[in-house]
Amino acid sequence: MNSFLYTTTAFLVVLGVLILFHEFGHYFAARWAGVRVLRFSVGFGRAIVTRKLGRDQTEWSLGIIPLGGYVRMLDEREDDVPADQLSRTFNRQSVWRRMAIVVAGPLANFLLAFLIYWGNFWVGVEELRPILGEPVVATPAAQAGIVNGERVLTINGVPTESWPEMRWQIVTQASAGDSVLLEVINARHEIVHRRLDLGVIRQAGWDGDALERLGLRFYQPKIPPFVGRLSPDGRAALAGLRVDDEIVSVDGLSIAAWQEFVRIVRASPGRVLNVGVMRGGAALLLQIEPALITENGREIGRIGAGVRDPGDMRNELLVTVRYGFFEALHKALDETGDKIGFSLKMMGRMLTGEVSWHNISGPITIADYAGQSAKSGAGQYLKFIALISISLGVLNLMPIPILDGGHLLYYVAEAIRRKPLSERSVEIGQKIGMFLLILLMACSFYNDINRLISG
Repeated sequence: MNSFLYTTTAFLVVLGVLILFHEFGHYFAARWAGVRVLRFSVGFGRAIVTRKLGRDQTEWSLGIIPLGGYVRMLDEREDDVPADQLSRTFNRQSVWRRMAIVVAGPLANFLLAFLIYWGNFWVGVEELRPILGEPVVATPAAQAGIVNGERVLTINGVPTESWPEMRWQIVTQASAGDSVLLEVINARHEIVHRRLDLGVIRQAGWDGDALERLGLRFYQPKIPPFVGRLSPDGRAALAGLRVDDEIVSVDGLSIAAWQEFVRIVRASPGRVLNVGVMRGGAALLLQIEPALITENGREIGRIGAGVRDPGDMRNELLVTVRYGFFEALHKALDETGDKIGFSLKMMGRMLTGEVSWHNISGPITIADYAGQSAKSGAGQYLKFIALISISLGVLNLMPIPILDGGHLLYYVAEAIRRKPLSERSVEIGQKIGMFLLILLMACSFYNDINRLISG
């Protein structure tokens, strides 16, 4: 499957799962409240598939535009309702029941994230160990004295088992303090403490990769330059390279690690490389011309060759994070709560200008991340779905008319006033909400296109 098709499929699966869960939240709450559901749709526009099912003959449909969904309920304001069905209309429910139906969609997204985290923590997910590479010169990491190969044990006293967990702890700590204390273990098995200044994260307006700005890089061990796999129609195979060949030089430059070879190939699209190899004790010279491909908006070279599995190096770099059933449940609750809280905090900072609107991602960026996480394995893909599910739930709770949070705001006002808002007020609110939603979508698409252009 080519990269575009793979990424698109991964993105559509994410969208489908999130929309389905969100709308099922509304659907089950409506059924609980006794409201008749007329239509359950995943996607907008012309229906590709439609089926009527159940006692109420609810119409289940799949729309041609997979960018949302909706649950249409019986409502006197939109339908001619027979007298015997009036008690089952949405508009005749108490304000508390209407609030429950509206809030059930975002809550379903939070529930999905919780279930994914629970499953991941219980079954176990393979993650990168928090091993630090050579820090970038003149960055907080270099100033903290971090040494290549040090493994992080705790951050401000909190145990850190994986690279993603380390990243999360650093980003969340940056919103609470100016620095963190890293407890690390070095190559001599000595435990050392490093004070890492986090001020640069806030000074840069929270844009981009926080770890990159701090100068933190993942440890890159030297991988022996032996060929482990070849694409049958790739440039390497066509030039005569074979599995188990050792790459010893490129254009006369000695190669000591696979990363060096990859770096040269990526930087040489369309240029013939003289590649020296050792095969069964015999020295050979092959001419390989890397094909030009575009990756994340940049032109790079590719020859269709992969490295041989370095064996125990995998155990050195990877760890399986796993907990017992009930401990996993507790961890999942904490993880879900932390992610919801952080999303709300970041949205607040965006409104105050502390976080740039350039951080808003649209469907192109989300699709790219979906593809990348899917390639990293089922565990990482599920974690990505959980994170986007939380973001979708938080976004829908924003008090913007059109969104669930906007409807919730109307019902809160109704509960306080003890009467509904006027139709005119609702109509004005809907127009404002639509404008804000279009503005948000335009902003996200602009950021996506800008990322593609800038690479």
